Amino acid sequence: MRNLSLFLAAGVLAVQVAGSGWLPGQRAVYNKWHESELERWLSDHGIPHPKPADRKDIEDLVEKNWKDYVIEPYRKWSPSQLSAFLVSRGKEAKAGADETVESLLESVKANWYSSEEAAGKATAETKDWILNTWSDSQLKALCDKQGIPVPATGNRDALLAKARRGFEVGSKAAGETLSYPGDWLYESWSDSDLKKWLDTNGIPAPQRSNRNALVAAVRRNSHLAYLKAQEQEAKARARAKSAYAKITDDVIDAWSESDLKKFADENGISVPQGTRLNEFRAAVRQHRAEIMGTDVHGKATKAFGAATSRASNEYAKASEDATLIAQKAFEDATSAWSESRLKSYLDARGVPIPQNSNFDSLRALVRKHSHKAASGWTAWTFDDLDRETLQKYLQKHGDKAAKAASKKADATREELVKTAQSAYAKAEKKGGEEYEAAKKYGTELSNDAKDKTFEAWSESDLKAYLDSYGVPVPQGSKLDELKALTRKQWTYFKYGTTTPHGTLFAQVEDVLANGLSWLQKQIRAGSEAAKEKAGEADAAARKKAAKVQEEL
Repeated sequence: MRNLSLFLAAGVLAVQVAGSGWLPGQRAVYNKWHESELERWLSDHGIPHPKPADRKDIEDLVEKNWKDYVIEPYRKWSPSQLSAFLVSRGKEAKAGADETVESLLESVKANWYSSEEAAGKATAETKDWILNTWSDSQLKALCDKQGIPVPATGNRDALLAKARRGFEVGSKAAGETLSYPGDWLYESWSDSDLKKWLDTNGIPAPQRSNRNALVAAVRRNSHLAYLKAQEQEAKARARAKSAYAKITDDVIDAWSESDLKKFADENGISVPQGTRLNEFRAAVRQHRAEIMGTDVHGKATKAFGAATSRASNEYAKASEDATLIAQKAFEDATSAWSESRLKSYLDARGVPIPQNSNFDSLRALVRKHSHKAASGWTAWTFDDLDRETLQKYLQKHGDKAAKAASKKADATREELVKTAQSAYAKAEKKGGEEYEAAKKYGTELSNDAKDKTFEAWSESDLKAYLDSYGVPVPQGSKLDELKALTRKQWTYFKYGTTTPHGTLFAQVEDVLANGLSWLQKQIRAGSEAAKEKAGEADAAARKKAAKVQEEL
């Protein structure tokens, strides 16, 4: 009877718990937020809400959208973004007819950075991650702003701890909780700092690039950027462990004193002056044990924490370097563009073009808006569509003349593009259901075609497209080389210095991987030295055996 009572009580408690909504991702995660924070969250995510409004109504609206924006933000991604994410995680999407949007979503969910519980918990622990993707100078500026003394040491972990204290002080002064900070947190950032952060983390800058929109974009994407950075650090850790696993006792014994000293300097191993060779080797073995987690005194966490902090610093530096490289590459590419292509770049972003603009002023304007990706739907959407896709659009939404043009056997792709742009302009001017239908159908065709852009293009179409940029075609170029050159120009035209999902992180990951190059060279050198010593010993043994045999 007592067991039955306990069972019923547990059942009642479970119902109360489920109803109270305190489980991760549910109402209790944000029910302690101030009303201004709830409204800020809705505004940042572009969710309309009444003003003024009852707090309960605002909470209900947050709860309604919480899963799509916090727990499963990938639900709003396009199929190509979903596939790109899976590839970045080392997974492959199902091939053929099985590759439905739903199957992609399920695969992404199974391979997402964090669980639903962790995602819900993270919003209550914003202080622990929101500053991690900041540069050292930005962290110091926050400390200065909040009157927090900055440590003299170059240790990033110590700087982060002080900056988190500054975050607490600033939040309290603003009358906020520590969950969804206001614009005050980014007061020391310039607009270019905000754009640079978005670019570094592979996030397109918003079309409305005013300061409020930039701050909102940085704030709402901060946790995703943190998760990506954590993944990069985890990969760096794995590579470090893999490298250290190859440093066997034989390798350490084969290293010379200069090799050991260099390894100690590179890896922060403190060795007193005048240390004997055997003691040197013992110190290296101890460091290896700590990194590999085999130290019985529990020093692994401390040592590996230092290695992780170093990886974070390398990651920040690599991110900054990659951003500068991306900006330089964009400027180099656009410096060769034709006047019409420069104007097209600006037009595709809704940037007004001043009258009497010359080449220099156009290039300056393009550089100014390099962080802007092209708008989701404009007449320039037709620019990269192949003949067949353009003909489909004109047949369905062109007027009589446009339909006739689409059937002309000798029509060039450029003529079809201009006809489609003209048909779109007419529909846009007319407005109403016809325009919405034309836009919807064009978007569908564009989405279907974007994963195979330029694949079906002929050599003459590729050359004509490059000519529209003013880019000369190298003599004797093969078809694949033309496609690569075309894709390069198209990527800059469409994305500016922002990057499609994952590409910048791939660059940064490559830079991080190079950070272990010396270690890997030393492993190879040590292995070769060990083999050489083993070979010498083997040769000596054979010589001795031969001598004994001769004596016999």
